[in-house]
Amino acid sequence: MKYVLRYESSPDVAERAPEHFEAHRAHWQQFLEDGTLLMIGPFRPPGEGAMSVFRTREAAEAFARDDPFVTNGLVTRWTVHEWFEVLVPDE
Repeated sequence: MKYVLRYESSPDVAERAPEHFEAHRAHWQQFLEDGTLLMIGPFRPPGEGAMSVFRTREAAEAFARDDPFVTNGLVTRWTVHEWFEVLVPDE
């Protein structure tokens, strides 16, 4: 099982994201390096939110709590969903 973190963006996210992007990237880099973050990225068009996939619920929640995009109001709401993968490529 994986855990999907879904972000809903503030109306002004496109204007404000560049100011906080480097801190946001440094934050997700920690989770990538420890192996708990598998994927991350925004939806298109800009402002439609974003999604990340984590190995554990705890990692997804910890990420969201301290993410500069959340703490600076670029994310208006976040949710974590359990996701049961049914197609897993050979590793």
